Amino acid sequence: MQNLKKFIGSFSFDGRLIESDITGSIAHTKMLVKTGIIGASDGKKIIFGLMSILKDLSKEWKIPEEEDIHYAIEKELIRRIGIVGCKMHTARSRNDQVATDLRIYLKQEINKIKNLLTTFQKIIVEKASKNIDVIMPGFTHLQPAQPILAAHHLLAYAWMMQRDKERLDDCYKRTDILPLGSAALSGTSFKVDRSYVAKILNFKNISENSLDAVSDRDFAVEFVFCVSLIALHLTRLCEEIILWMNPEFDYVTIDDKFTSGSSMMPQKRNPDCAEVIRGKSGRIFGDLIAMLTILKSLPLAYNRDLQEDKPPVFDALDNIKLCIEVISEMIDSLKFLKEKTLRSTKKGFIAATELADYLANNDIPFRVAHKLIKDIVLYCKKKSKMLNELSMEEYNKFSPIFKKDIFEYLDIKNIVNTKTSYGATSKKAVMRQIKNIKRKLK
Repeated sequence: MQNLKKFIGSFSFDGRLIESDITGSIAHTKMLVKTGIIGASDGKKIIFGLMSILKDLSKEWKIPEEEDIHYAIEKELIRRIGIVGCKMHTARSRNDQVATDLRIYLKQEINKIKNLLTTFQKIIVEKASKNIDVIMPGFTHLQPAQPILAAHHLLAYAWMMQRDKERLDDCYKRTDILPLGSAALSGTSFKVDRSYVAKILNFKNISENSLDAVSDRDFAVEFVFCVSLIALHLTRLCEEIILWMNPEFDYVTIDDKFTSGSSMMPQKRNPDCAEVIRGKSGRIFGDLIAMLTILKSLPLAYNRDLQEDKPPVFDALDNIKLCIEVISEMIDSLKFLKEKTLRSTKKGFIAATELADYLANNDIPFRVAHKLIKDIVLYCKKKSKMLNELSMEEYNKFSPIFKKDIFEYLDIKNIVNTKTSYGATSKKAVMRQIKNIKRKLK
């Protein structure tokens, strides 16, 4: 079969592990020398050869293609230093080698994603600070509910990203376990020093069970899950940007470079970047399903199925980094249309809850107050009036408890600034949020 080599091989996608593989092999070689498994002279030659490969890679030299990147490095090493290169693989299997490479790689990438998220959070916080006086409708069921500060709305996403970073921290703990030294599945009879290798490679722990160590990809699944949840959060913000840009809302503008025109309709600007991020989320979710399916019903220990874990991991990784970078720039360009968001708060009777609270503060049971205000809203709809357009006489028809101060309760700015509970939407509470999230970002 002409394509069998391509079918069985993984060189086309595992090449990005080359630095991790060489780093792991150098550490393994140092351990072999330390424990006397190979001589110091042989170890020096092996490390020199590996470093020379790494140096040439920095000069855009490409390693000759083989079945996989691990064999390609070993073959190139032997070509460069001779038969002594064959000693590098002593006390090691491809199984624990591959598992180690992926862990080294993902530990680095987890930190890169966290840095991208931190940058994104800082942009959100800065944007919130600049829009601390912008009032807009808050929604439930996509229906106008209560007025909130635009800053409060934006900060919700900063806190989502904070949870995403905490999940990545937790994932890092389970990725930070060294499988090298587990060999094929049962360990090795060589007197290896796994703790020494862990120290060189900066792994906090070593695996406890060799069968589990070579077949475990839980950390990779968990990583793709963490990435999937980040993508999910990004789609929520993107959906809102798409809605807010719609002329029916007209709350925000973004830089034209994040939009495109229509091929037919000259008046349109489409929120393409936000839409592509929504689309890429589906691709990332697919990567998670692929990882789960690869591992489903897989018997211990290593199976060649695990070769296919890398494409979904790499795909999810590449796409989430790109999405975070794009949405960070897009939100940085975001501008709220303050007068239009404020005007929108006049729709949907979003002060109704405040009227119910007004009655509750005057010793009317809240459920009774709720029913009474519902009747007032129905009355307003019949009369084509807003709540602040009713007269004192009209309010008193429903209850004598209403006094002239009711109109202060209906003022949108007052409504927002009365929400002073911890985590609420008043300016004071939002400023406290900004202070708290900034503290975490330090």
